[in-house]
Amino acid sequence: MRTTFDFSPFYRDTVGFDRVFHMLDSAVSQGSQGYPPYNIEKAGDDSYRIVMAVAGFGEAELNITQKEDELLVTGKAQPGAEEKQYLYRGIAAREFERRFQLADHVKVVGAGLANGLLTIELRREIPEEKKARAIRIETGSAPRITKQ
Repeated sequence: MRTTFDFSPFYRDTVGFDRVFHMLDSAVSQGSQGYPPYNIEKAGDDSYRIVMAVAGFGEAELNITQKEDELLVTGKAQPGAEEKQYLYRGIAAREFERRFQLADHVKVVGAGLANGLLTIELRREIPEEKKARAIRIETGSAPRITKQ
């Protein structure tokens, strides 16, 4: 059963969120790709973790690329790998490409492969000039403006 969502009511009440609704709309219409399965975990206030089940892939067969606000994870079998004759093949080791849209200021800080699980560590690093700062209130006089 497939459910569709109409995000158009949100467009009339918001300004500057077009990108968010476009991403939601494309995620819903794209459907679940299913392979490889993955989890997205919140590991702390500003840290996240993506864990992907990549059984059958070695470190040399996986590639992780971040470009601006997109994370691309690909798995490709090594050329010249010995083809085996299977009586039953239950482990899907087919090539894949999985894309993740990242929020502003989210960076990949590390990745590891253990026991068939690829773990990608992410952290939101907000630049100092974008962080909230306290403004000192002066009493008894108008604020002084200094020229630089």
